[in-house]
Amino acid sequence: QVQLVESGGGSVQAGGSLTISCAVSGYVVGSNCMAWFRQSPGKERQGITYSGRANRHITTGMEDRFTISQNNAKNTVYLLMNSLKPEDTAMYYCALLRRYVDGDCYTLNRHNVAYWGQGTQVNVSS
Repeated sequence: QVQLVESGGGSVQAGGSLTISCAVSGYVVGSNCMAWFRQSPGKERQGITYSGRANRHITTGMEDRFTISQNNAKNTVYLLMNSLKPEDTAMYYCALLRRYVDGDCYTLNRHNVAYWGQGTQVNVSS
């Protein structure tokens, strides 16, 4: 059974940085397809980034402020967030994307997620 447990959310001022973590059990993060999503009140859950088989993918417009990384020894995935803005306030979710037979990940879409974490709240104040 795959379990994803996020941590590290909190409150930060605009312009600040924050790193949130996702501890994974039941799946080896080095096998890729780990992803981060976020959801603001009244909005759809939005994909941010994921680790693909060959490289990391990130949603256009987010590449200069958000970075996914992982520690295979700790089986943990991270989301590094810089230059945070009030509009980044959201619940942030770790996810495992579904995979094709050849190991490629499904595209970064909330409908393509096999497992979700419970989320961690990030609040950015102006």
